Amino acid sequence: MSRRALRRLRGEQRGQEPLGPGALQFVLCDDDDAEEEGPKRGPGGRRPGGSGKEGVQVNNRFELINVEDLEDDPVVNGGRSDCVLTDTAVTGNKGRFQRGNPETKREGNVAKAAPPEQPNASGKLRKKKKKQKNKKNSAGEASESGLEDIDRILERIEDGSGLSRPGPPPLSSRKHVLYVEHRHLNPDTELKRYFGARAVLGEQRPRQRQRVYPKCTWLTTPKSTWPRYSKPGLSMRLLESKKGLSFFAFEHSEEYQQAQHKFLLAVESMEPNNIVVLLQTSPYHVDSLLQLSDACRFQEDQEMARDLIERALYSMECAFHPLFSLTSGTCRLDYRRPENRSFYLALYKQMSFLEKRGCPRTALEFCKLILSLEPDEDPLCMLLLVDHLALRARNYEYLIRLFQEWEAHRNLSQLPNFAFSVPLAYFLLSQQTDLPQHELSSAREKASLLIQQALTMFPGVLMPLLECCSVRPDATVSSHRFFGPDAEISQPPALTQLVSLYLGRSHFLWKEPATMSWLEENVREVLQAVDAGDPAVEACESRRKVLYQRAPRNVHRHVILSEIREAVAALPPDVTTQSVMGFDPLPPLDTIYSYVRPERLSPVSHGNTVALFFRSLLPNYTVEGERPEEGVPGGLNHNQGLNRLMLAVRDMMANFHFNDLEAPREDNPEGEGDWD
Repeated sequence: MSRRALRRLRGEQRGQEPLGPGALQFVLCDDDDAEEEGPKRGPGGRRPGGSGKEGVQVNNRFELINVEDLEDDPVVNGGRSDCVLTDTAVTGNKGRFQRGNPETKREGNVAKAAPPEQPNASGKLRKKKKKQKNKKNSAGEASESGLEDIDRILERIEDGSGLSRPGPPPLSSRKHVLYVEHRHLNPDTELKRYFGARAVLGEQRPRQRQRVYPKCTWLTTPKSTWPRYSKPGLSMRLLESKKGLSFFAFEHSEEYQQAQHKFLLAVESMEPNNIVVLLQTSPYHVDSLLQLSDACRFQEDQEMARDLIERALYSMECAFHPLFSLTSGTCRLDYRRPENRSFYLALYKQMSFLEKRGCPRTALEFCKLILSLEPDEDPLCMLLLVDHLALRARNYEYLIRLFQEWEAHRNLSQLPNFAFSVPLAYFLLSQQTDLPQHELSSAREKASLLIQQALTMFPGVLMPLLECCSVRPDATVSSHRFFGPDAEISQPPALTQLVSLYLGRSHFLWKEPATMSWLEENVREVLQAVDAGDPAVEACESRRKVLYQRAPRNVHRHVILSEIREAVAALPPDVTTQSVMGFDPLPPLDTIYSYVRPERLSPVSHGNTVALFFRSLLPNYTVEGERPEEGVPGGLNHNQGLNRLMLAVRDMMANFHFNDLEAPREDNPEGEGDWD
C-alpha cells in the first residue's frame, strides 16, 4: 500500500508530517502553500476547475490523478481546511463539514489576515503546529470516532508485509496447535525480513503482469516458464464429515489413469528420458514430476528439481475441493490411498528445499500442514522433524506448546528428539532479555529438570553429541559406566536409529558455548544421582528395553526420505533389501486401491527363444507384429532389434583379439605375459 493511500485512510493530507531540521529549506511546492497563494500562481501551476475553486500547483504531474478529490474539499475563507477534513473522516457529519468549527474559522482568518510580506515558511510552520494540536485533540476522542480501529487496521496491514514487531504473541498462537498461517507458506515473506522487499521482489514485479493462470495459489507461485495449465484429470472429492473433521481424497480420471500406467512403465524401464517424453504430453502429471525431480537432484541440478516440485504442488492445489482448507487443521487425507500420497511427498520435498534455502519458518508451516493431514497415524513421522524446524525458526513458544498439549496422549518425551529439543527450547528462551526476570528463572529451572530426565532416559546420546560438536569430555564423564561406550552399545537398534537421526539433523544447535556449559552442569547432576542409586535410573533402563524393540514403518519411511547417512545405515535388512521408489517409498501394507493397473503380457509366454534372448539384451525389444510397450518410447520390432544387436556384436568383435586366448606355451608354463 502506497503512502498516499495510507494518508487518505488516516484522514491526513500532504504537508501534515512533523517538520524536520531542513523542512524550511524547501521551495513552495506543498498543497498548503498552493492554497495560501492561490491567485499568485502562474497559468502553468493552475488546473482549471469550476467556479469558486482554486487551482492546484504540483511539481509532479502524476499527482494530478487524484486532484479531483482534493478540489471537492470545502473552502473556508478562501482556503481549504485540512482540519475539517480530518474531523470529517472521523465523524462523517456533513453538516459539521459545511459549517466548520470555530477553531477552523479562526485559523482561516489568521491565514487571510497575514501581511503579504510575511514569509510563507513561518506561516506554514504556525499553521502546521495548529494542525498537529488539533490532531492531538482529535486523538483523545478516538474511542468515540473509531480512529483507533483505523490505526489497528493500518498496523495489521503493515505487519502483513513481513516486519516483525515486538509485543504479545499473535492471535493465531491461541488457535489450534496445527493451525497453518497463509502468509508463512510463502518463502518471500521470510526472505523479506532478511534481505528486504526490493531484493526479493525486484525481479518478480515485471513478470507478474504477464502471468495468465486460472487461480491464485498459496503453496507456490506459478511461473511464466511453465507450460500452460490445462486440467490433467486430477480432482478431489469429499468422502465424509464427522466430529468436526472432513475427510477428502484425490481422484484420477480415465485420462489421468492412462498417464499413470505409462508412468509406471517408464519407471520400470529405468530410463529418465522416458519420463521426460511423458511430461511433454502430460506436463502436470504429479508422479512424473516427483520422480524427475529426484533424478535432477541426484545430478546436482537443484534449481530444476525445486521447479518440478513447485509445478506438482500447483497441479494438486488447482484440484482442491472448495471445502478443503490448508489452514484449519481439520481436513484429512488418508495416506493408504495412492492418489493422496503424491500430495504428502510433494509437500515434504518442498519443505526440504525450503529448509536448505534458509527459510525454516516457512518449512515449519509446511511441516505443520503435513502433520495436520493425518496427525494420529503420521505416515511421514513429522514428529521427528517438527522440533528441529521450530528451533531453527526460533519459535520456542510453539515447540513448548506442542509438547505440553500432546505429551499426555502421544508420549512425546519418549522420542529422543523431543526429550532433548524441549529443554533446549526452554534454555534458549531463558537467554532472551526482553522477558521478565521471574519468567527467565522459571524457564531455566524447567530446562534443567527436563534435560536431566532426558540424559537419564537416553544416556547413549551424550557421547555421540559431544563428538559431533567436536567437544572432548573430561575423564570423569567419558570413563563413567553410565555415559561410557557401553551406553551406546547396549541400547536397542531402533533407539540407535532414532538417535542417529536426531544427531545427524540437530547436533549443530548445541555448539554454542553457553549451551555447552549448561549441558555440562546438568551432566554432573545426573552423575551424582546415578552414583547415589536413584531408582529412576533402573526404571528408565527397563523402559528402554521394552519400548524400542522395533521401529514402525512410518519411521523407516521418514529415514528414507531424510537421506541422513547415519540413520539410513541403521535401517534393518528387511527394509534395505526392498526396492524403494522415490514417488512412493515403502507403501502401506493395507493400501486402498481405487483402480487396478492392467496386467502386462509376460515375455515368458512367448515361445520364441531368440525373442527371449533379444529381450534380455535389449529391454525395449518387441517381436514383429507385437505392439511396443505403450508409454515406453523407442520400442523395437524384430528387424530393428536384430539390426541393432548385429551392430553391437560387430563392435564387440572388432575389439576382440583371438591371439589373447592362446594357451600357455610349454616353455612358459605359468603363462606370464600371455594374459592381460
